[in-house]
Amino acid sequence: MPPLDGADEPSARAPLLPPHAPRRAAARLHPLPLIVAAAFLASFHLLFLSPGPSYYQSLFLSLGSNDTAAAHLRALTQRPHVAGTRANSLTAAYVRDALSSHSFPTRLTPYSVLLSYPARRSLSLSAPDRGTIHFALEQETYPGDPYAAVSAEAVPTFLAYAASDSVAAEAVYANYGRAEDFAYLAARGVNVTGKVAVARYGKVFRGDIVRNARDAGAAAAVIYTDAKDYAAGKAFPDGPWMPPTGVQVGSTFKGVGDPTTPMWASSEGCQRLSIAEAMASDDMPGIPALPVSGMDGEAILRLIGGDVAPEDWQGGAPAPAYRLGPGPAVLNLTYVGNETMATIQNVISVIEGKEEPERYVILGNHRDAWTFGGVDPNSGTAALLELAQRLSELQKKGWRPRRTIILCNWDAEEYALIGSTEWVEENRAMITSRTVAYLNVDSAVYGRGFYASATPQLDELLKEASKQVQNPDNRTESLYDLWMASNTSPLIGRLGGGGSDYSSFVQHIGIPSADMSIGSEYAVYHSLYDDFIWMEKFGDPLFQRHVAAASIWGLVALRLSDEEILPFNYSYYAAELENGAMGISERVLGMPVSLSPLHKSIKEFRRAVLKVDSELKVCILLIALCCA
Repeated sequence: MPPLDGADEPSARAPLLPPHAPRRAAARLHPLPLIVAAAFLASFHLLFLSPGPSYYQSLFLSLGSNDTAAAHLRALTQRPHVAGTRANSLTAAYVRDALSSHSFPTRLTPYSVLLSYPARRSLSLSAPDRGTIHFALEQETYPGDPYAAVSAEAVPTFLAYAASDSVAAEAVYANYGRAEDFAYLAARGVNVTGKVAVARYGKVFRGDIVRNARDAGAAAAVIYTDAKDYAAGKAFPDGPWMPPTGVQVGSTFKGVGDPTTPMWASSEGCQRLSIAEAMASDDMPGIPALPVSGMDGEAILRLIGGDVAPEDWQGGAPAPAYRLGPGPAVLNLTYVGNETMATIQNVISVIEGKEEPERYVILGNHRDAWTFGGVDPNSGTAALLELAQRLSELQKKGWRPRRTIILCNWDAEEYALIGSTEWVEENRAMITSRTVAYLNVDSAVYGRGFYASATPQLDELLKEASKQVQNPDNRTESLYDLWMASNTSPLIGRLGGGGSDYSSFVQHIGIPSADMSIGSEYAVYHSLYDDFIWMEKFGDPLFQRHVAAASIWGLVALRLSDEEILPFNYSYYAAELENGAMGISERVLGMPVSLSPLHKSIKEFRRAVLKVDSELKVCILLIALCCA
């Protein structure tokens, strides 16, 4: 295992892959003869050459190592490593060296981008006859915490890209900070203008909370972790829940990529917006804001008066009755940010394909963390490196992928999906024309359960692959059985919004994509307590869930990279389009809008899908007969 030290300077930009000969435009041919030819070639391959894709898929599944995953996670989470820091440069070197040790061509791809750090911040609370409370804005370590010393290296609690300013104003309680919450306050006659909006995490993106407060006229915002949502049981280290002083930090920028290069790559010497221009974007929050702990949030709410908030705005016992305000509590908030250009580094590793090297199956996970990254994101990084170890073992057994596999470890995801977005923007034409699919794993393991989201043509592949992977918590079941445990059929989400690094692949260039995890939520998210100890005690004590995450991720990648006929099923896509069109029809009912062209196009798409499906069945039958 490579040591976590000795990071080199970022490498100079180099071609992603050896150049491939350009393809000539294909003549328009009927697909059935091609499928018959493919069936013959496939049967020849199966009969006279060995072994085939299924052999290597089974071998891959047999090679999982929980010790390898645990060792990688322990190494990656030695200290806090936020994007743009020396500590995160060391993790980049670690990932690069781990992948290079398998003889995979690997390099660092640096970008200079706008990041945000706190320079100065303070928060105090005053109320008539109550004096002034000065909040420490610190997350406390616990007795025996093995990371107590290095915790001092963590970036102070803040909200990235919040505006710099000082505000002293009455507090108003805004529930979860949604647009409808501020609309409710307006309907109740609660004036938010010029006030400090106090809202809790849990329903919408923190950047939307601050923007909603801004749009309602608030001068500043405070966001806290309510015990009702984040402390429903024993607090860490005795349980998995958020400690009283735990704070969820994060970004408030609503865009994706480097804010100084919206929709174009942050290449060396490129044209850029100034920092002032970038910070003036409507995608920025525009007002100062701070995150605080549940303990501090409750202290503020105890001193907010006015009408009692509705029942669904209340906290859990023993929280005080929450009131709407404004005041009489006055919050004095100061935030001064340091927005600066910093260097980030993606790690890109390539396993070149044998038959179709110009076709890419891309796997991605990000590496940067707000603190230690025990769950987010380095459970995913550990799974990626464990997966890579297995692919290396396959190579020793004679395997080479049919199509090229690219392993990507992104930087600065936490700020605005920056590393992945810049890489896509820099290589847009190549990635658009050559990529078969993008497979994302952000945090591989949160706890129990299997969760997946995808573009529809990958639905069936995910279901089939999950039946081959063992349930990490029950060896007699498959991951598919675990998936089905709480659903009548596997629930596959869709990849909307900017939730993780699939965003640019799906929304900018339309690449088939999937996102997977074992578990889906955890209470110490983006806090100081997201470390190796939390994972070892509560997330995955035996690290078998990491193995399962790497198994489903890698198996899907192997099927996409090795099978002659890509395992896409577009019937799910047709159904998704039909459902979407039905929803649009309901929304425009009574409007002078005709959706006939849309419905016609979807019907044509459905007919094409049925035709392809029937020809694929013929192909599969021919292969079966040839191999019988």
